[in-house]
Amino acid sequence: MKQILSFLLALSFLLTACASPTPSMTPAAPTEQPPTPRTLTIMSHDSFAASQEVIAQFEQQNNVKIAFLEAGDTGSALNKAILSKDAPLADLFFGIDNTFLSRALEADIFEPYDSPLLAQIPAEFKLDPQNRALPVDYGDVCINYDKTWFAEKGLSVPTSLDDLLKPEYKGLLVVENPATSSPGLAFLLATIAKYGDPGYLEYWKALRENGVVVVDGWETAYYTNFSASSGKGPQPMVVSYASSPAAEVIFASQPLTEAPTASIFDGCFRQIEFVGILKGTPNRELAEKFVDFMLSLPFQEDVPLQMFVYPVLPTAKLPDEFIKYAQTAPNPASLPAEQIAANREKWIEAWTQVVLR
Repeated sequence: MKQILSFLLALSFLLTACASPTPSMTPAAPTEQPPTPRTLTIMSHDSFAASQEVIAQFEQQNNVKIAFLEAGDTGSALNKAILSKDAPLADLFFGIDNTFLSRALEADIFEPYDSPLLAQIPAEFKLDPQNRALPVDYGDVCINYDKTWFAEKGLSVPTSLDDLLKPEYKGLLVVENPATSSPGLAFLLATIAKYGDPGYLEYWKALRENGVVVVDGWETAYYTNFSASSGKGPQPMVVSYASSPAAEVIFASQPLTEAPTASIFDGCFRQIEFVGILKGTPNRELAEKFVDFMLSLPFQEDVPLQMFVYPVLPTAKLPDEFIKYAQTAPNPASLPAEQIAANREKWIEAWTQVVLR
């Protein structure tokens, strides 16, 4: 009997030893999570725009989240950037143009960056030899007019700045304040280029007497005062861009075969917009990458239908709607950068005294 019990115990032990081992209950190692994206803040004027797809491309490639800080029209945004330069509100500033450029450089708010993509940009757009401000786009600031309004009134469209002083155009033009708006300053400079200093003040005095309307920024001028955009504005002429007619076609509620607006080419001024890395950014490497991205083909080809200006990269292809409906001035006015730098504040103050006081 003992032998049988011993045999059964041995057999039981053998079967247990040969059985499959019990699965381990040790928990699996946790899956490694990707690093949290950093945030890169772009300070700009209110009219900055880029497609979500293009921005997402940069974000995915660099594991970053882009935050946009809109700070008013160009002059107002620049004021904020200068006032906060000791504790910058952003990593980059976009939208400073050639009319305000010297002010930004004198305030020393940008860090130089010699982007390798600058080699592809024509010299005419590179206005800062130290590359603190790098060109991104350009456009012609001109007076736009509402075709339908003039046709219905049976009134001829003015063809020159001098025409605007005629009594039949009294109160029909809205402009932006050059102290706060880059298009407003560009138009002021166009009058200085044509009439000289102090001749431009006599022109503006006459323009004021003929009922010119002044607002703070382009958004108000175009979307509130201009009759073609809002359909209700009292002014059929506005200081805007020669490329604005393309926007009117593209964003029309009903399909259009021609633009409802056009430009008056006397009094146009070529505007170039720049981006700069703000001093004190903790994200210098990412900021450089974003500047490179803004000068690269994907962003440059996104510019026309987002901000309705022209890319500075010559190889960027323009969309068909832009080619068909946007315009460029044949002979836009210009002034040397050093002349603007030396006289801008004086010109603006003199204009303010004549037009607003």
